[in-house]
Amino acid sequence: MKTIKVTNKIVFLFVVALISACGYPQLTQEDDAVISSDYTYIIGPGDSVSIFVWGNPDISTTAHVRPDGKITIPLAEDLLASGKTPSQLARVMEKALSKYVRDPQVVIMVSGGQGVYSQQVRVIGQISGGSSGGTGSSGGGAAAHYSAKAFPYKKDMTLLDLIIQLGGLGQYADGNGASIIRNIDGEPQHFGIRIDDLVDNADLTANVKILPGDILIIPQAFF
Repeated sequence: MKTIKVTNKIVFLFVVALISACGYPQLTQEDDAVISSDYTYIIGPGDSVSIFVWGNPDISTTAHVRPDGKITIPLAEDLLASGKTPSQLARVMEKALSKYVRDPQVVIMVSGGQGVYSQQVRVIGQISGGSSGGTGSSGGGAAAHYSAKAFPYKKDMTLLDLIIQLGGLGQYADGNGASIIRNIDGEPQHFGIRIDDLVDNADLTANVKILPGDILIIPQAFF
């Protein structure tokens, strides 16, 4: 009787895994053809911004965006930087400095950028080094290992570029069972991807584009 119960549980888990793997429409390179290439970096907390005020080197400086998203520069305090593009922040600074400087012209450069969370690419699941990541609990109380990382998006990033940055998948990862959650027109949508086909079989048709804000989920394989 106990053997039958164990067998039924294994079959159930296999079916769940199969449904999970097949339950999402596959993301393809045909989908990439309709993706807009328009992308502008948005400043986020932790970024470092260099501020150049033409003709005024004494107030040109470098500032770090605080956790509250604001920066302080000479002659202007608590300016909101997070959520703005570099050019938008430059216009805000010009307005603030115009009280003290005639016709200020500001240029912003960002270094060490992480960007806002909504533009970062996040990966969670069975990735390289996953055994040292956080732990979650399964229904039976056993610990399930996973790891998570976030990367700043780079223009024209592909799935292969992201896997290289990750350093590989975990030993028990189900690469072809992986999926991407993507925000489309304000709604999160789930798509299947084929990492094993891309890496193991050199199938470049599986090398789809990554977009700002994508969440990559890599499940554990069922053996």
